[in-house]
Amino acid sequence: MAKYSILSVAIGSALMASVASPSLSEVIDAAKLYADNCAECHQAERLGGTGPALIPQTLKRKKAKHLSKIISAGLEQTQMPAFGEDLSEAQIAALADYIKQPLGYVPKWDEADIMATREFNEDYKPANKPVFTGDPMNIFIVVETGDHHASVLDGDTFTRLDRFETPYALHGGPKYTPDGHYVFFMSRDGWVMKYDVWSLQVVAKIRVGINSRNIAMSADGQHLAVASYLPHNLVVLSTKDLSVEKIFDARAENGNSSRVSAVYQDPFHGRFIVAFKDIAEVWDIASQRAKDGSRELFDLRRISVPEPLDDFFFDQSYNQLMGSARDGKTGMAIDMKDGSVLGKIPLPGFPHLGSGISWKWNKKTVMATPHLREAKVSVVDMDNWSIVKTIETEGPGFFMRSHENSPYAWSGVFFGPNKDKMHIIDKKTLEIVKTIQPIPGKTAAHIEFDRDGKHAIMSIWEKDGMIIIYDAKTFKEVKRMKMSKPSGKYNVWNKITFSEGTSH
Repeated sequence: MAKYSILSVAIGSALMASVASPSLSEVIDAAKLYADNCAECHQAERLGGTGPALIPQTLKRKKAKHLSKIISAGLEQTQMPAFGEDLSEAQIAALADYIKQPLGYVPKWDEADIMATREFNEDYKPANKPVFTGDPMNIFIVVETGDHHASVLDGDTFTRLDRFETPYALHGGPKYTPDGHYVFFMSRDGWVMKYDVWSLQVVAKIRVGINSRNIAMSADGQHLAVASYLPHNLVVLSTKDLSVEKIFDARAENGNSSRVSAVYQDPFHGRFIVAFKDIAEVWDIASQRAKDGSRELFDLRRISVPEPLDDFFFDQSYNQLMGSARDGKTGMAIDMKDGSVLGKIPLPGFPHLGSGISWKWNKKTVMATPHLREAKVSVVDMDNWSIVKTIETEGPGFFMRSHENSPYAWSGVFFGPNKDKMHIIDKKTLEIVKTIQPIPGKTAAHIEFDRDGKHAIMSIWEKDGMIIIYDAKTFKEVKRMKMSKPSGKYNVWNKITFSEGTSH
């Protein structure tokens, strides 16, 4: 694979030309500054090239003052030089303001644009079986966002098998093929990378979108769907060679365009399920041809819903979904057959349904979800879509995990002064039985269990962070491993079997 630099999503450009500081009487032309200094790597329209897109959607909530500091000082870890000596403070401030401005249009990124970015690792050599001795079903991928790498972890010995560079700002969780042989990553600026877990090598990469949300694998492992905010589309790739198979323009039946907020695999019905930010539809797209011939590959079925729904959670049959309504206070349960509303659940505090989990409780199935804006976990009866219990926590949360073989659910306090704490909840009593504070002041987040549920692995979500392995029964520490801001950890077995204790 050709060598490439992962540059800062905030701002950065290799090989920038030096610009003389203008006199105080001169008006700074920010567009020209950008064209002269940034366009070579970030593309003339700020859509990204070897460097990421420099638009509000990728810069997120970074303030102009923060961007100015980065431009001036550079970012060594992303190979971005400092420009404080070449550009004046006024020029740097003008550039920072310029890249925060909306584009004013939905950019084009078509099949030709996508395919022009595809790169293969020329040194890649496939393996017919794993090159390591551990259980390939108990492998973890650990995403390290601090320096944009991922580690491959043996889940039996908790030793690192490989560590490799990834696209900048991975998002949405990697997805495995059904046999666990390959894993696919996606970055916020639309890069998709294929990695061979058995041979521990990067295979290829391609840029599918400009601002992308997540990916989903088809049940047969042949197709990978990519959801994007920019452009407004869903792209389906061949998992074999990352070629474009289909592009769905994200438009409602009435022609209104929308951002695609997420795509999900339905492992039982051979379909992708698509969520939208701006239109009141859910899409059901066939990810394989029906055996009875009733559906062809990529056949699209539109499901009308009362309002745009986001952040889906599915029952274990994938016949029902629950989505967050726009008000951030209500969960709406929908029948996937006809879009009818099965129930509305009051969930104030912006529930994070995508991080929800489910389990059997008192002969019924319940799901539990943390809230992004309130210190609580809501437990919902999935038979009648009512609130079973609201568990008070020490702060708003983001992630929640469990395992079929564990009597406990782990839920972190991700926001606020207690972000260093992790609650352990008894799945029978629905009570917090223990609160762990591994390192005071350091964010404790994102639990993932190993294949058999014996160990729970926690992230210390800091630049100089680590993962901590716990005995899932005694809650005692087993091991610590230093990592660079480890975010998600993804166990092969739990993901490919759609464990009820992890997100899908």
